[in-house]
Amino acid sequence: MNQNAPAQAVALRYRPDTDKAPLVVAKGRGHVAEKILQLARSHQVPIREDKDLVQVLGLLDLNEAIPPEAYKAVAEILAFLYRVGVRHQGAAQQ
Repeated sequence: MNQNAPAQAVALRYRPDTDKAPLVVAKGRGHVAEKILQLARSHQVPIREDKDLVQVLGLLDLNEAIPPEAYKAVAEILAFLYRVGVRHQGAAQQ
């Protein structure tokens, strides 16, 4: 990706009890991407960078489920978020 290219961000939501697969709930480039990242940081939502995956997910419509081809990559991200969350919960309980 070009160093001068605008930032790109995609936010996913996954509720295992209601969602069949993670959904794209926000996406954007440039200023919009920066706002998505700012909101994530302000709400302590972990951020994972994956330029290739964000390009693929950025092609989806809002509220569209990720395609099966992206399941493995997104599962790795969810596992990462789970590990981060477990560490944060453990620190908060001490």
